[in-house]
Order: sequence, then structure tokens, then C-alpha cells
Amino acid sequence: MSELDLGGLIRGSLDQKRFQNEHWQGTFQQYLDLLEQNPLIARTSHQRLYDMILSYGQDEVEIDKEKVPSYRFFKDPIEDGRDGVFGLERSLRDLVAMFKAAAHGFGPERRVLLLHGPVGSSKSTIVRLLKKGLEAYSRTPEGALYTFSWKVDGEEVASPMNEEPLLLLPKDARNKVLAHLQKKARTSYRFRQDFDLSPVSRYYVETLQKRYEGDFEKVLSHVVVKRLVISEKDRVGIGTFQPKDEKNQDSTELTGDVNYRRIAELGTDSDPRAFNFDGEFCVANRGIIEFIEVLKLDVAFLYDLLTASQEHKIKPKKFAQTDIDEVIIGHTNEPEYNRLQSNELMEAFRDRTIKIDVPYNLRLQNEVKIYEKDFCRKHVPGKQIAPHTLEIAAMWALLTRLEEPKKAHLTLLQKLKLYNGKMLPGYTRDNIRELRDEAPREGMGGISPRYIQDKISNVLVRDISCINPFMVLNELEDGLDHHSLISDPETKKRYKDLLLVVRNEYEEIIKNEVQRAISADEEAIARLCGNYIDNVKAYTQNEKVKNPYTGKDEEPDERLMRSIEEKISIPDSRKDDFRREIMNYIGALAVEGRTFHYKTNERLHRALELKLFEDQKDSIKLTSLVSTVVDKDTQEKIEIVKGRLMRDFGYDEISASDVLNYVASIFARGDAKGE
Repeated sequence: MSELDLGGLIRGSLDQKRFQNEHWQGTFQQYLDLLEQNPLIARTSHQRLYDMILSYGQDEVEIDKEKVPSYRFFKDPIEDGRDGVFGLERSLRDLVAMFKAAAHGFGPERRVLLLHGPVGSSKSTIVRLLKKGLEAYSRTPEGALYTFSWKVDGEEVASPMNEEPLLLLPKDARNKVLAHLQKKARTSYRFRQDFDLSPVSRYYVETLQKRYEGDFEKVLSHVVVKRLVISEKDRVGIGTFQPKDEKNQDSTELTGDVNYRRIAELGTDSDPRAFNFDGEFCVANRGIIEFIEVLKLDVAFLYDLLTASQEHKIKPKKFAQTDIDEVIIGHTNEPEYNRLQSNELMEAFRDRTIKIDVPYNLRLQNEVKIYEKDFCRKHVPGKQIAPHTLEIAAMWALLTRLEEPKKAHLTLLQKLKLYNGKMLPGYTRDNIRELRDEAPREGMGGISPRYIQDKISNVLVRDISCINPFMVLNELEDGLDHHSLISDPETKKRYKDLLLVVRNEYEEIIKNEVQRAISADEEAIARLCGNYIDNVKAYTQNEKVKNPYTGKDEEPDERLMRSIEEKISIPDSRKDDFRREIMNYIGALAVEGRTFHYKTNERLHRALELKLFEDQKDSIKLTSLVSTVVDKDTQEKIEIVKGRLMRDFGYDEISASDVLNYVASIFARGDAKGE
């Protein structure tokens, strides 16, 4: 018998109960009963979108001494982080603030939200997330919404614009229902359903009222209320409009067009049943409409946007203005936005637009997450990516986006590290805030994540088992000569110079790791630390140190102490202060009943590692790696170091050998400073 049982496969992948809930149908009275149970069903599109974002919860992050909300929704919990965005907390805070104000009816609900930023800054991803979130939310009990169809003379006609069933009620009755629901709902915003029915629904209301001589209950008996599930693929509640050739595009794509076959049946083109309300504005009703590269649209389309945003109305051909309830969001890049700003004829459109800047990310840890999302191990089977490969590529991308600091003696690389949360001597969080304030346009230019992703992909497809930062840096440099968005020779030269900065930084990182791997003998470090502390204690208390071999009292070993202190750049004039600082620290721990350990003092720990490395590197003969012959004893020691690189720093066999060979070549050139 086959293991692939058709019935079992279907039962395992489909939820029949959920299907029945999503396809619920009932009378208008049954719909009122549902509203009693869950008043939030009566929300507008802006209110529903705002609640959807909040339903995933939020955290709070501190950026430059400022508490900023971090909304979990934008990490894409729906598809396990596939479209998650990183490092845009401020932009997303501003966007959600606009949705909140719109939900309360404070004005943004009558504006076009415009995401503005450089190419590849996640504008489209943010909109894609919002659309995906609305789809998922509409399938939950909390996010449920409903529409209706007309059952007249054996024919069922769906509401062409997925209208809210409450719109069927006369305004007085509708307001009473909303007031009743408001008392039951725990919301800070007010329910509003101040829209009119579409021409088709108005036609059936008028026709049936005449038939039943004004008996509205009998009119509603022809109404079938249905659950509405938002779906972009099915063009329900989500519309997308993209500029095309002006000759092949007209405004009917937004508002719908005449159905000539129905005209032949009905005999007139003024009958609303002879009109297809299938334009993007119509299908997006109750949800969201996205305008891709909105400022590339022809002026005629922008006029449609004016009334759609400000008045919540569209103008179908041959019909009166028709109400819509939807979030209007567009995105554009900087050149197009600058053109809008300089066009006096577009003043009305500018006045109806709320711009949200979406710059490139400026924090290294967040930029690395962008690339890890695409190039983590599960997405790159059979390939090894050496440690720091993504980090170094991200570092270069960020350097191209940053502006040169105006503070003396602060390098661009140091500025990058400050932005990433690293504290440097002489710089506080207030200083970091000043750096951001003096460069308000930072992040609106530079290299996009797409370029980095493309170049990493180019290296990954090569017939090699492990890729390293040098391969990616070479690919990034080669690609600059053919980059379609970089034509200025000065900019190209600057970017290549920054590649050299990043290359040097990577060399320092791997030298540091090899040094730590060589000096990772904890017993040896502990012995060295004990020796140093004994000498410092004797020095600060004007005592002598007993030689463990001769048993004689000797003067503190100044040479030993200075050889350690110099490793962390303690000048001779500051040595007394540093030694007293160490003894005071040990004394404070003793008062608390705690024992001193070298790992509790990061600077001393680093100094001890560097001293031990200097003492041991010659015995390991690392430079012999660049020769053709390595003796057995040295090879064993090298294998120990390689094992530590793999254990402590995440290298694999190939990348650990590569790094050791490269660092060995540096030492062979005499470039081992140890700092």
C-alpha cells in the first residue's frame, strides 16, 4: 500500500472548521448578533490596520537615549521572518503613529501615506508586510469583517465593492447601532461608518423599497451577509497599481469600466448593473491600496488620488462620486520626490501627502541580520560562509551611507562603531545623538542591501566549498565599475577607498582572534595574572616580592608589569594610577565577599592575552605555516590553535586553516604589532 494516502494528505492540510468559519453566511439580524458579540467588526480600514499591527505586541528599544517602540509585526511573524525589516524603528514608529491618528479620525485617514527613501531601503517590503498582515488578520476571529450580496428574483448579486453591511441601514438607525456598539467596545477611537452605498446597492435598495412600498425589513430580507476574507491574489480588499505605458493605461484601471455586454441586455449604460466596479480602488475597498512608484504616475491618475484621499470618494464613468474606505499608501525614491517638490502644479497633491522617510539602516548588527536572513545555513546548503563574511560586507555598505564626522580625530569607522552601540573613550550617548543631528540626511544615500546580496550570491555560486570576506570584498570592488547607479568617478573612488578601510579592519579582527586562540591557555593566563597582581600589590604597598624559586625577597618586577600594561596603551605616566585602580577594584570585591578573577576586568584580560601571545607565538612558530615544511611538534600546536578557532569563533576546518595561513603571512612580513 502506498504511503501517500490522498485522504490523509487532504485531511492533514485542510482545516474544515476554519473553512466553514471563513465562509459563514447569515441574515442581517444574525449579523447584528455578531456585532453584539464583537463590536470591533464595525471598524474602518484604518482602525483595523492599526489594531492588526498592535495585535502582535511591541517591545521598547533604546536608541541614543531615546525610548522607541519596536513593533513585533514588522519582524514578519507570519512567515517566520521572511520579510522582516531591521533597523527602521524610528520610521516604523512614525508610520504606526500615522495609523493611530487615522484610526482616531485626526486627519491622516484623509491623506496619502508616502514612503520615501533610496532604492532598496525596504519601502516595498513594509507595504508587502501590511498587505500580508491584513490577509492573515481577516482570517482570525479578532480581525473578522463582513460584506453582503443581494438575492433578488432567483439571482444573487455580490456587493461589487465588498461594502460594510451596516451601510444598508438608514443613517439614523446606523448611528444608533454604532453608539450602542461604542458603549460595549473597549477602544480609544470612535466607530465611524459615514459612507454611502455603491451605485449597485443603491439601485437594489430603491427597487426593493418601491416593490415593498417602503417596508425596509422586507428589503433587508433579500440581503445575505457573508464573511469577507482579504486576499491580494483574489483581488479582495487589496489593490495594487503600477505605472505603465501612458498609451495603454487610463483611469478606468482605478475606478472600473462599462460592461458593454450588460448594456445590450439592460438597454442603457446608466444602469449601475452595466458597470464593472473592478478598478483597483473598488477591489481595495475595506482594505489597502498600494501605489508602486506613485510619483511616476501620469497627472490624470494623481487627480483621482486627490478625491480618493481627501473625500474618500472615486468618480466612476457616468456615475456619481462613490464612497471608499481604504488605506492609501504609496512609495517613491528621492529623485521623483524632488521633482514633485519643484512642480508648482502638484501643490494640491503635496498638501494631501504625509511623507514617511525610510532611510537605509545605519546599525551594523541590523545590517548583518538582513544578510543572515538570505544567507543563513538553511538557505545555502553545502556551502560554508566564513565568520565575519557578512559582517565585513555590511560594514562597507554602512560606511558608504555615513557622512564624514565633523569632530576632530573621529574616523568614519569609529562613527560606525558608535552607532552600533560600542562605547569609545571620550564619547557618551549624548555625543552620538549630536553626530546624528549634524548629519540629518544620513542613510538617504550609499550602497543598497540589494547590491551586497547580489555580490554575495555571485560568490556563492562559484565552485568552492567555503567563501570568505576577501572573496566578497573583491566581488564588491569589481562590481563598482559596472554599478548602474554610480556614475560619479569621485563617488566610485571614495567607495573603493572604503573597501580598503574595511579590509584593514578585517585583518585586525582575524589577527585578534588568532592571538586569542594562541593565548587561550587559561591556566597560563591565570599564572601570568597571579604574578602580575603579586607584583602590583608589592609595588603599591612598597613591599618586596618573594621569588618562588630562590625564596629570596626581590623588588617588584617592573619589566613584567610594564610589558603587560603597554599592551593596552597605558603610558608610563599613568602606570601608578592604573595599578592603584586594579588594587582598589580587588579590595572592593573582597569587601563584597567576592574573589577577583582576570575575566572580570576586560582591559586587564586583553592585556594578559596579548602578553601571553607575544610569549608563545615564537614557540608555536606560526610563521612556519608559510613554508613548505612544518615539524610534528609545531603541527600539533597549530592544530590546537585551529581547534580553538573552531570552538570559540565559529570557524570550520577550511576557514580556520585559511585564517591561520593569512595571519601567518602577516607575521612573516613583520606586521605583528599586537595591538
